[in-house]
Amino acid sequence: MSRPIKPSSSRRPTFIHLICAATIFSLLVFLIQSYFFTSTPSKSLNVEDVQILSDFQSDVQQCVANRGFGLTAHTVDHCKLVLKFPKGTNSTWLNPQFKTYEPLEYTYDICEAVLLWEQYRNTTTVLTREYLDARPDGWMDYAAKRIAQLGAKDCSNRTLCEEHLNPILPASPPFHPRQFEKCAVVGNSGDLLKTEFGEEIDSHDAVIRDNEAPVNEKYAKHVGLKRNFRLGVRGTAKNMVPILKGSDDEVLVIKSVTHRDFNKMIDTIPNPVYLFQGIVLRRGAKGTGMKSVELALSMCDIVDIYGFTVDPGYTEWTRYFSEPRKGHNPLQGRAYYQLLECLGVIRIHSPMRAKRAQDWSDVPGREKIGRAHAAATRLKRNQEGEYDKVGQFGNCKVWGNAGPYGSGPVSGAKDMSSKRRNSNYSKWELMTVKSLRKEAQEHYKQMEGVSLYKMDGNKLDDMVCVRHPLDSEA
Repeated sequence: MSRPIKPSSSRRPTFIHLICAATIFSLLVFLIQSYFFTSTPSKSLNVEDVQILSDFQSDVQQCVANRGFGLTAHTVDHCKLVLKFPKGTNSTWLNPQFKTYEPLEYTYDICEAVLLWEQYRNTTTVLTREYLDARPDGWMDYAAKRIAQLGAKDCSNRTLCEEHLNPILPASPPFHPRQFEKCAVVGNSGDLLKTEFGEEIDSHDAVIRDNEAPVNEKYAKHVGLKRNFRLGVRGTAKNMVPILKGSDDEVLVIKSVTHRDFNKMIDTIPNPVYLFQGIVLRRGAKGTGMKSVELALSMCDIVDIYGFTVDPGYTEWTRYFSEPRKGHNPLQGRAYYQLLECLGVIRIHSPMRAKRAQDWSDVPGREKIGRAHAAATRLKRNQEGEYDKVGQFGNCKVWGNAGPYGSGPVSGAKDMSSKRRNSNYSKWELMTVKSLRKEAQEHYKQMEGVSLYKMDGNKLDDMVCVRHPLDSEA
């Protein structure tokens, strides 16, 4: 009769090691769970929201792989990812300040980007009287910052400030969210000469152009002839009159501040002129083109961009109508615009895509973007302990009240020239909500007649919200 085999003593340590490893693993899991779920509310994370954002990251990664011409997206966590250029990319852009070449990878926070750009779909981007009236420091401090020629630190002399701002200050928003279905934002890149996008650009409901970009038969097949909006920096004032000639309806939006050159020019043209609502936010691309995207997103459902040179081979800034000039970071700009396309903010058109089928099926749809936006909102508020910020007006820091749209004074000074006084520049300010497209009217009702404005600064929150009476209340 054989004896039962006793367990080998050599196996005992292995068993003990497994027990210890399991204990340590369980303890580690417990500590992680305790940190995320039982610590202070400001550190809590919702597993479901994290999963929604992680899935959204995967969609963005796939979109970049399909559309990025060599760019790749690499996940850091549920919010952060890194966009990398392929090895061998020629980084020839030298930062004159730091004497370094631009990097080949950039880190972005998807959660903040979704919150920011979805917010622009509901935000007014033109300075108005109701905004200045609603802000506690609106007329005294903020207005003074928008008037270069004031010669004073504040608007203690409000009459003087109003004289400077009245010619470009509508009572309420002249443009509305979802007012147009499709808009084209046309940059100034020299690569436009490699395309024939002209007819396609003109087919949009509205076209937005930058600074001194000419619109004429010479460049028509490349950039089109339609002109509805133009965003200009202060340095373009002296050259803007001949640029606007022949298009009395083209709206000029001044990017930074109003000053003597602009005021002198405004009195000689019939075009509507407004001041861009001053927003300073850190983001991955600079220049007037980015402001044009912001302007477009605040009033258009679909934003197509042309002439921003976002493809490989971009080693210097060129313009389709003049000699090359420096001033923009090509790789950083290209990466950020590619990110925006894969977030569903814009649609990129460029020479390398001129003959490609643009079905946009690999870009996340509105439903996925909506879920990601809701998840990012909940996570942000939980992490900051701001549980009371609920609903579509949760970020309203300042509230104001105004009359119905189309009421209040129309832009213009008492001493306007007859040319400007008799023009139709006021048509935007007298437009009623009922005259807007169906989607814009529905948005107005959904927002309960409230206009949203960003406070200046680098915070995503802190909105100025001005309530207008609905038709039934007027």
